[in-house]
Amino acid sequence: MDTSRWLVLGLGNPGTNYAQTRHNIGQMVINYLAVNSKFSTHKSKTEVADIRVAGHPVTLAKSQGFMNDSGGPTKALADFYKVDASHLIVIHDEIDIAFNTIRIKIGGSDNGHNGLKSITQHFAGSDYYRVRMGVDRPPAPQDPADFVLKPFASAEKKELDDFIARGALAVERLIEKGLESAQQEFNK
Repeated sequence: MDTSRWLVLGLGNPGTNYAQTRHNIGQMVINYLAVNSKFSTHKSKTEVADIRVAGHPVTLAKSQGFMNDSGGPTKALADFYKVDASHLIVIHDEIDIAFNTIRIKIGGSDNGHNGLKSITQHFAGSDYYRVRMGVDRPPAPQDPADFVLKPFASAEKKELDDFIARGALAVERLIEKGLESAQQEFNK
């Protein structure tokens, strides 16, 4: 049985100003997964917590820097734990998907997402898993960059806890059952 380590990164920005914004949905999912664990500061400029999923050791990570610079800390952490891109899962906001919708994939374009762009550059490729958390497109003429840095709307907040829990379950299923099975369950 393969019990190799996984690295799961939740994208987001540091500080209380960003904590409850759409752009930080990845870190919200990491916090949910780490509910019974304690975060510690790692020399890679990340906060990490360790859990187990289906017999696998899993390092949960949140960068202490801004999302656009996520690649360096993520690569440093992956190198420290000797985890390659085939065991990296990045959880991030996705404006091209409706709110409260999850899509799981491996590889592909960054769709203009600067956090993914930074990770792809540092890993010299995009062959890592993504749990894409739909946050919707902003209403015109609002700038998408401003939209993702705003808190969720009141109606969205009513569904947010369940959405975050399903994001955590998507990560667990991906590790436990693999890509195809996780996609069948979540990419509906």
